[in-house]
Amino acid sequence: MSIYMINVATQIIIQAIAACGLNIIVGHAGQISLGHAAFVGIGAYSNAMLTTAGGLTFWQALPVSLLIVGIVGLLCGLPSLRVKEDFLAITTIGINFIVVAVFQYTPALGGALGIGGIPNVEFFGMTIKARPFFWLCFCCLALVLAISRLFTKSWLGLSCFAIREDETAASSMGVSPVRAKLSAFVLGTLMAGLSGILYAHYMKFISADSFTFPFSVTLLSITVVGGLGTFWGPVVGAVVLGILPEVFRPLVDYRMFLYAALLLMMIRFLPGGLLGGSDLLSVKNLRKRKAAATKGGDKS
Repeated sequence: MSIYMINVATQIIIQAIAACGLNIIVGHAGQISLGHAAFVGIGAYSNAMLTTAGGLTFWQALPVSLLIVGIVGLLCGLPSLRVKEDFLAITTIGINFIVVAVFQYTPALGGALGIGGIPNVEFFGMTIKARPFFWLCFCCLALVLAISRLFTKSWLGLSCFAIREDETAASSMGVSPVRAKLSAFVLGTLMAGLSGILYAHYMKFISADSFTFPFSVTLLSITVVGGLGTFWGPVVGAVVLGILPEVFRPLVDYRMFLYAALLLMMIRFLPGGLLGGSDLLSVKNLRKRKAAATKGGDKS
């Protein structure tokens, strides 16, 4: 595999990790979040500061950075207990703008110039970059998917499903909306933070412009295209939206327009996403119809 393909695959995996976190918040818990890029940025900036100004290694800074992201995610998740739907979406957009402004206008965080000189990841004295860094990101994605599976099968995950469908009915059955919503929000932001940490050490340079609202729209597009609430949806969405910009590179200036058009098309024709089961054109139902047709042919 060429260096170009490795770089593209690495970027796809990093975005897939962030999309997995958004899928837990939006797809499983039913909380509309349009500021997910802020938590990717918090993970990137905290780890970058700890490894440059703090002098820590990647592995030493990793748990500290995730702790910071988790605390901020918990504090930002509290508004989700008071507002819903459109108001929650507006709240998360506001969080995104506030975080970007802090990055951009705080001299200690590099200001508008960003943070450069982020060191390479080292493992037992060996520098991890290019192909080894791809495998590190791949292992992180596998870990995130495993955690997502465990969460959805746990009592908290089932509570999130119940609250997403009918919060009043779930509350009457003894489900705690506060505990379920905050757990989903914190877990989702932790995954976003991990994505940001990997992004920072992949790029070696970060700035506030990398974590603005358009990136939040990109992550939401990935989740919707793959299929909200599905296990493989974020990965499939990241692959699709990761490859398309490379195929249509001459149209890079119209990326946000194309993403918006793709979202509208998905909502109209594939509301369940590529892996969802709520539409006739979804992969899930296509397989069902193919199996039914094969069974019918065997009977005849």
